[in-house]
Amino acid sequence: MKRALRRILFCAALAAVVPAPAHAQSADLVLCDRLAADPSDPDKPADVKGVAEVAAADIATAIKYCAVAARSQRRAMYQLGRAYAAKGQINEATAAWRKAADKGSSSAMVELGVAYGTGTGVAKDEEQARKLFERAAEAGNPRGVSNLAALGGGGAPADPARSRELLGRAAQTNAQAQYQLGMMLSEGSGGARDDVGARAMFEKAAAQNHPAALERMGAFAAEGRGGSKDASAAKAYYERAAALGDEDARKALEKLRCPYVIKDKRGGVVTTLCF
Repeated sequence: MKRALRRILFCAALAAVVPAPAHAQSADLVLCDRLAADPSDPDKPADVKGVAEVAAADIATAIKYCAVAARSQRRAMYQLGRAYAAKGQINEATAAWRKAADKGSSSAMVELGVAYGTGTGVAKDEEQARKLFERAAEAGNPRGVSNLAALGGGGAPADPARSRELLGRAAQTNAQAQYQLGMMLSEGSGGARDDVGARAMFEKAAAQNHPAALERMGAFAAEGRGGSKDASAAKAYYERAAALGDEDARKALEKLRCPYVIKDKRGGVVTTLCF
């Protein structure tokens, strides 16, 4: 009996000094993440998959749980805005995004910037949109970078060099930024062309199953750009990209399968020879 009591007291003392797991989350946040997390949100934990759009059948549930989780989590406030937007409640969505942006959510800054840039739910204000995109870009959000580059506005041209610099920061951790920076490096946009650097960026993004980066790795491996030429590796990259829905990769695989094209005297394709 005494031994059992000592064991209970020991376990209780151990529980008191061992901290709870840092990743422990409330049930409300777990459900909010499951139904409304944005796959591209830098705030999203790596083990949360996210959804491209909040499903119609999940909107009411997402609003319910995200509203509770938003009291303590900025990403939940951003996700609450996504759920409201999916329901067509734009005023509620922009209000949630404004609160999340004030708490530092770069994804909320981007959505709010889009709202100002298009005049959706708020008075159109491109200067305000620019400021929001700049804040998001400085925080390393790839969409903030690309939207800032595309916005221009006020007669000022987009600044590829600045976009390339900002993408370089975001590319340290983000697959989309790695892909975008790879494209700029491969095209010589915003600086010198760098096939080796581009291939390195595509390879990093491809390792995270980024479809377009996988397709680019296939092309670079097929052509020997920025590294060795490897037909087998190219095919493998194309197959992975095509499996994820990349249309360019699917076409590339078809060309590998049917490399010979027979044309008529006008240059029209008559048929292809396939293996």
